Amino acid sequence: MATHQAVLIAGDGIGPEVTAAVRRTLAAVETPVEWIEHRAGIAALETGDDVLPDETLEAIGRYGVALKGPCTTPVGEGFTSVNVQLRKRLKLYAAVRPVRNLEGVPTRFDGVDTIIIRENTEGLYSGIENQITDDAVMSMKVATESACERIARWSFRFATRRQRKKITVFHKANIMKMTDGLFLRCARQIHQQEYPNIEYREVIIDAGCMKLVQDPTQFDILLLENLYGDVVSDLYAGLVGGLGVVPGANYGDEQAVFEAVHGSAPDIAGKGIANPLALLMSAVMMLNHLADTRNDESCRTAADRIKGAYDRALKDGKKTGDLGGDLGTEAFADAVIERL
Repeated sequence: MATHQAVLIAGDGIGPEVTAAVRRTLAAVETPVEWIEHRAGIAALETGDDVLPDETLEAIGRYGVALKGPCTTPVGEGFTSVNVQLRKRLKLYAAVRPVRNLEGVPTRFDGVDTIIIRENTEGLYSGIENQITDDAVMSMKVATESACERIARWSFRFATRRQRKKITVFHKANIMKMTDGLFLRCARQIHQQEYPNIEYREVIIDAGCMKLVQDPTQFDILLLENLYGDVVSDLYAGLVGGLGVVPGANYGDEQAVFEAVHGSAPDIAGKGIANPLALLMSAVMMLNHLADTRNDESCRTAADRIKGAYDRALKDGKKTGDLGGDLGTEAFADAVIERL
C-alpha cells in the first residue's frame, strides 16, 4: 500500500491536543499517511521563526497536501492571519465548508446539507488598507475577472462531481455594482456557457441570510466572495451545532490545506476538553482528496470508516462538553476508535 506524505501543522492553543487525537484515530485505521510536521502561528514565533515560516510553505508546496490545526490571530493589531497568508501565498483560491446535521447533535433544523464555497484570495481580505488622513483609514475591496471566473468554474465543476443540483450566489451587487457585479457576471457566464444543466440562482446577501435562518435546507451549494463566505459559513455552522462540528478545506490547482475552522481557544488549552471532531472531519476530507487525486481507494475506505465511526459515536451520546456531553478530547477519540 502506497504511503502519502502530508504536512501536519498542530497550530496554537488547543491545536496540539486535537491534532494528537486525530493522529491517533487515523493510525487506528492504518491510514496510509506519513506526517511531516511543521509549525505556523504563535508556535512558530516562540521558536524564533516567522509566523508562517518559509520551510512550512515549501513543504506544503512539495507534498501538495496539509492538515492544519487552529492558529491564533491577533485582533486589531499584530501579525497578519496565518490562514490568510497561506491562502494567498499558495493560491488556495477555493474554500469549501460542508455543513450538515449530525444525529445526536440536536438543533433547530433537520435535513441541513449545504456546501459553502468561498473565493479565498480577493475582496476586502486582500488586506489593502491605508491611512488617508489623521482620522480616516481606507480598506479596498479587490475583484479580478480571472479570479471570479476561476472560482465560478471550480464551483460548477465541483457541483458536477458531487452530483449537486443547484448553486446560489449571495451578493450585494445592487450596491457594489462593480466588484460584486463582476462576481455575478462571471458566475452567470460560466453557468450559461459551460454548466446549463445545474440550476443557478442569485440572492442579495441580506435577504439570503434571512432565508437561510428561516430554512437552511433550501440551499444546496452557496457561492460567495471572500468576506461574505467567511461570515455566512460560520452562521451556517451555528445552525447545526457550531464550529466544532464542521470541517474546512482550501483548494488550489496544486495544493490543498485542510483545517479546523474554529479558533485556538487558549482559555481551555491544556485542559483536555477540546472537541477534536472538526479537525477529524477535515482529515476525512483530506483522505477523500487523496483518493481523488492519487487514485488510492484505501484512503476513501479509511475516510468512510472514520466518518461512520464518529457518526455512530455521536448517535450513541458520546460527545464532548461543547455538545452537551461529558467526554474529554482523548475520550472522544477513544469512542470513535471503538466504533471503527
